[in-house]
Amino acid sequence: QVQFVESGGGLVQPGGSLRLTCAASGFIFSTNSMAWYRQAPGKQRELVAAIKPDGRTNYANSVKGRFTISRDNAKNTAYLQMNGLKPEDTAVYYCNAGPWVVVTTNYRNAGNWGPGTQVTVSS
Repeated sequence: QVQFVESGGGLVQPGGSLRLTCAASGFIFSTNSMAWYRQAPGKQRELVAAIKPDGRTNYANSVKGRFTISRDNAKNTAYLQMNGLKPEDTAVYYCNAGPWVVVTTNYRNAGNWGPGTQVTVSS
């Protein structure tokens, strides 16, 4: 079945960096868009970044210039490089996959969410 396992989160000081990894299985990775999301306590899940099969990307305004999404189709893995982290980036980060319109617009109705990985930015 479709499965996502996120890893790489942790506690980091403001201005620091983390690299998140999303290991995906159970579907044809190379033909699907991938996306990273985050959910902070008391807030809705929001789109952070998305990448099409051909490598084109889209970012939330709040992370543009600081975060970079990438993918390795040979490893069925997506990554999120996060630099210049801020306290407001603190959240549980998730990944998911599907058609572009689903991962960027209709994701709140998506299934198969993984456990996520906690990112905490604090001094």
